[in-house]
Amino acid sequence: MLPREPARSPQEGFLYIPPYCVQGISVAGEETVIQVPELDICFDIGRCPRFALASPFVALSHGHMDHSAGIAYYFSQRNFQGMGTGTVICHPVVEQSIQNVMRAWIDLEAQRSPFKVVALAPEAEMEIKNHTFLRAFATNHTVPSIGFVVFERRSKLRADLAGLAQEQLIDLKKKGQNITQILEIPLVCYTGDTVRGAHLERPDVLGAKILIIECTFMEPGHRDRAGVGKHMHLDDVLEIIALSKAEGIVLTHLSRRTHMVQARKQIEDALRPEDRARVHILMDSRTNRARYERQQAEAGEKEEAKGGATA
Repeated sequence: MLPREPARSPQEGFLYIPPYCVQGISVAGEETVIQVPELDICFDIGRCPRFALASPFVALSHGHMDHSAGIAYYFSQRNFQGMGTGTVICHPVVEQSIQNVMRAWIDLEAQRSPFKVVALAPEAEMEIKNHTFLRAFATNHTVPSIGFVVFERRSKLRADLAGLAQEQLIDLKKKGQNITQILEIPLVCYTGDTVRGAHLERPDVLGAKILIIECTFMEPGHRDRAGVGKHMHLDDVLEIIALSKAEGIVLTHLSRRTHMVQARKQIEDALRPEDRARVHILMDSRTNRARYERQQAEAGEKEEAKGGATA
């Protein structure tokens, strides 16, 4: 009798929600690492798959091993491959623990991997790209935890000055008046592991263009289990979806025991018709691949039509 093949690792999930890609692996209790490459960031680091190395920033939601096991490897491999020192952004409570882990690796390897750890308290923020910032917000899990919002700050002419001639605006500016206002545009929100609560009804969470939200439990009888582990049930997620203005909502952290076909049907049946097109399961590879192929075909048709129009 032939031996059984080894179990296969989960295939990386991939979604294109213009203009951003959302890609990664998220299986409850095993590994969560979700990258938005255009924003130079990974949310959590899982076991640090190869694609995660390209992100100079890792926003760590909490210290559970399925979300944080790859920290040391992330720092080491970025240095080994000449990619620059990586930065892990974390809750202040776990900053020292990460420092301790990296010191332990110095003793084990007899060498030091460059690393940077930044503690970001709830409501604190830091710039990660030009005019693009990361803000932490408090969440509620079994250990200290934070979620993150990536947002852009844009300068715009004050609404009450719209329509004024350029000469008038210049005159106001010479008189010392501020003729612009700063707008915050929430781009991506990542909740991490958390229970339902007011922290998920913030304007920057509900107003994000992309909402990446955990949905660990789905079965009707599992609401108590969700509460014990301080995770969210599908019923909780549906309430957030109804409030969210996101163009794309990405469900993560489903259990390996969850059958994807059944999960997709259960979610689609529970959603309002107007929400179905914007809700996706990160690890639903077959559905996401078909969606991306449609996007490619549509993009090709637009390019062809554009070429024909200019010929």
